[in-house]
Amino acid sequence: MSGTTLGTVGGRTPPAGSRAADAVDPQVARIANTPEFQQLVTERTRFGWILTGLMLVVYFGFIGLIAFDKSLLAVKVGTTATLGLYLGVFVILFAFALTGIYVARANTRFDALSDALKRSVGR
Repeated sequence: MSGTTLGTVGGRTPPAGSRAADAVDPQVARIANTPEFQQLVTERTRFGWILTGLMLVVYFGFIGLIAFDKSLLAVKVGTTATLGLYLGVFVILFAFALTGIYVARANTRFDALSDALKRSVGR
């Protein structure tokens, strides 16, 4: 924390009544406590971790093959390309596919949850 405490800004204590001096803005607390917000955060977090896990498995699987089974990646597929080339392209395309999946989910489910949240807090 390097000598600063909670409630300080730039090493100074903010004046009373400023947002930094208040523990939590009441409107923020009200929104954060709504079931719609909790559901949105839970679903987005879970979905993000699932996609992250999938990408890590594919990426580190590929790196593991490079480290431990180079001969498998050197196998010729067709006339000139190797299995390693195809697997490398697959890793890149898989990342693009996961991005597309996240965008599709964000534009459908997460936007619907955000709209429900806005309606519930009266915006």
